Amino acid sequence: MKKSTLLKTGIAGSAIAALCCFTPLLVVLLGALGLSSWVGHLDAVLMPALIFFVGLTFYALMKKKQGTCCDNRQGDEQ
Repeated sequence: MKKSTLLKTGIAGSAIAALCCFTPLLVVLLGALGLSSWVGHLDAVLMPALIFFVGLTFYALMKKKQGTCCDNRQGDEQ
């Protein structure tokens, strides 16, 4: 996976998970769909997802910061 794709995925996932964690958006949506019984289980899913995507974002930033100085190898030349 490309470094820019990894970074975009991490940022988008973090934003969506944070939006659903810290706002009643998902609770209202599930209530409107008649799935309000799932609201009690949201913390078990959203917080680990938020932690994963924030970690993915930091990982992508660190990979991007390292640069590509060592990625230019062209096989096993001896």
